Amino acid sequence: MPDGTTIAFLLQDGLTSGVVYALVALAMILIFSVTRVLFIAQGEFVAFGALTMASLEQRQIPGTVYILLIFGACCAASDCWAILRPGARIAAQPASCTRHLARIAFRDLVIPGMIAALVVLLAPLHLGQLVNAVLAVALVTPLGAMTYRLAFLKIADAGPLALLFVSVAVHFVLLGIGLSVFGAEGWRTQPFLRSGITLGNFSIQGQVIVVWCASGLMLLSLWLFFSKAYLGRVLIATARNRRAAKLMGVRPELAGKAAFGVAAAISALSGILIAPSITVYYDSGFLIVLKGLVAAVIGAMSSYPLAALGALIVGVTDSSAAFFASTFKDTIVFLLLIPFLLWMSVRVGRVAEVDEE
Repeated sequence: MPDGTTIAFLLQDGLTSGVVYALVALAMILIFSVTRVLFIAQGEFVAFGALTMASLEQRQIPGTVYILLIFGACCAASDCWAILRPGARIAAQPASCTRHLARIAFRDLVIPGMIAALVVLLAPLHLGQLVNAVLAVALVTPLGAMTYRLAFLKIADAGPLALLFVSVAVHFVLLGIGLSVFGAEGWRTQPFLRSGITLGNFSIQGQVIVVWCASGLMLLSLWLFFSKAYLGRVLIATARNRRAAKLMGVRPELAGKAAFGVAAAISALSGILIAPSITVYYDSGFLIVLKGLVAAVIGAMSSYPLAALGALIVGVTDSSAAFFASTFKDTIVFLLLIPFLLWMSVRVGRVAEVDEE
């Protein structure tokens, strides 16, 4: 039997992992609620955030710069073709066509180019962990909206199964891009805070404090965003009733891009927070997002508080299983799905019976 110190350490490690899984789960629920996409490729954004941070620590230009520029060029080409293709109505209006082309160039080429140029200028400098984290999030966040525009925008009204197939395809595409750009080598970043707190025989690591505080600030920022900002209220309205929001003038395209962008920012931050604790490879995000999916399922893919609670349960279970049965730790975590899926099936069955009556 483990002693009290070991239990406290396992609890600390589990809660630290749990808050990261909670951020991933919240991002998954946001995307699913707004667009009906079960976006398993979100794990690649987690890995991109961590690996971008590692490259900036080495004072190297991260591969995310090239990914951002390529994605921007692809979005620009797609939008320009939609305007200039034969038979397009807007192509027959030169003034309107010019304005649209200028807007596309600024959004898809100039803004990503400015972000990339800023990173290229600042990467060789030693500006500290906080600046590197901001640059990493700034690089990854636009990739979320661009991914939605390239992969999901044209099929936004398709069924959930078709959207899931596309999500799996996007996962493999981003996985290959990550391998090509970052290589197969794993990276671990430096902790944001080295000194911790010692309470008798138990100590709380500085990085653990940073993870808890950063996650709390992120959750507070999300609450303010969804309750105060216009774009946040648009996302909430679309998540609650997509058709009614569309009738009230909310553009599904705007809601989808915003949801993917916010989720990419959350995922990048999650990767940055977890990178000092584990070695991150180009494919490490997939396992993280699967554990976040377990938490999201516990929250019935709709409840943010239940998903956060489920993430803490997943984190503690993962940490405890790694100590008692390390070979089967991932299996034990995924077994948590069974009781919750059984409970959800019984609950949904009862609701269906009531509706039939």
